This record gives sequence, C-alpha cells and structure tokens, in this order.
Amino acid sequence: MVAGMWPSRALPPPLEVWRVLLKEAASGDLVYHLAMTLWRVAAAYAVAMIVGSVIGVLLGRHRRADSFFNPWLVLFLNLPALVVIVLAYIWFGLTEAAAIGAVAINKIPNVIVTMREGARALDHRYAEMATVYRLGPLDHVRHILMPQLQPYFAVASRSGIALIWKIVLVVELLGRSNGVGFQIYLYFQIFDVAAILAYTLAFVAIMLLIELFLVQPLERHATRWRRRSA
Repeated sequence: MVAGMWPSRALPPPLEVWRVLLKEAASGDLVYHLAMTLWRVAAAYAVAMIVGSVIGVLLGRHRRADSFFNPWLVLFLNLPALVVIVLAYIWFGLTEAAAIGAVAINKIPNVIVTMREGARALDHRYAEMATVYRLGPLDHVRHILMPQLQPYFAVASRSGIALIWKIVLVVELLGRSNGVGFQIYLYFQIFDVAAILAYTLAFVAIMLLIELFLVQPLERHATRWRRRSA
C-alpha cells in the first residue's frame, strides 16, 4: 500500500515488482535460477538428513561414542554458518561440491541432536520382541527402528528445510554464478529493488508450496500413530 502511494527506486510499487517477475519468467532466467537453487537445497538436504540421521542414531545407541563426540557436536552447533561457507570455499574452491557441503555441514549437527534423542527414546521391548521372532537386520530396521524414529525424522526434516534454503542463498551470494542468491546479489549491485523483491517472492512462494504439499503431509504421516492413540 505504501509502495503504491509512494513509488520510488527504494520501494517500488507492487505492479512494478509483478512486471519484473513476469519479464524474468518469460525470459527463462527466473525458472533457471530457481531450478539451480532448488537443486542445491535438495542435495544439501539429502546429505544432511542421511549423514545426520546415521550419526545421530549411532550416538544415541552408544554412550561412549556420544560422550566422545558430544563436545565436537556442541562446537559445530555454535559455529557460524558464514565461517563454514567461507572456509569451504577457501579449502575446496568455488565448486558445487563445496557449496552443497557447506550447507549440509551447517545442518548436520541439528539433525544429529534430534535423531540422537529419538534413538535414546527407543522402546527396548520392541527390540526384545524382534529377538524373540528372530528378525534379520533389515527387518529390524524396517519394522522396529524406523517406525519409532519417524516422528523425530519429521521434526529434523521440517527444521532442515527451513534452515537450508536460507543458507543456500548465502552460499550462492558468496561463491556461485547462478541461483536466486546470485541474482539477488547481482541486482543489489545495480540497486534494482524490484528485481530483488521479484526473485525473493518467487523463491518464498516455491518454498511455501513445498512446505504445504510435501513437508506437512510427510509430518502428518510420520505422527499418525500419536493421533490414533490420543
């Protein structure tokens, strides 16, 4: 409303932002840069969830390992994301692997903490039942571990998406030549606020759709047993 009443370069009206959004979409630039950013979000998310879940469950099941690695876990939990990103680029170069790795490293400690709590909360009676019925390792994981860990995985997953997509923009701003973060930095250089807002709104809209139609349904599926027992 204020932007519409007071058009300016610093606060463009909504129609101007919409015009830029349509222009970028028509040229294909918006779709391309959104796709690159979403690829990095998906790749970093997959790495963080797989590595963090495995380590978290192992630490939750083995006290000695947990005691040894806990100080390191606390260190990485408090390490600024910007430091990790800069060091990754310095050590491994301005590569795609360094970018995705830096994002994943920032999320892995949070996943470890959540999944460790899930492993600690496992009901040992189910493990005893699995022993009685002589379940194999794969069946034990599928029928005993995974159902109990699903709610914790859902929590880690939801918080992971929220954190990762923000860090990806910083990674792109600092060291990539494409993506939404790079475009925002590019238009910042020429002080094009309308383009900055257009890319920001498009990316936020995509992430909201992912939240509504992917993350929330998965979370409801993972916690369905709680609603049944209520």
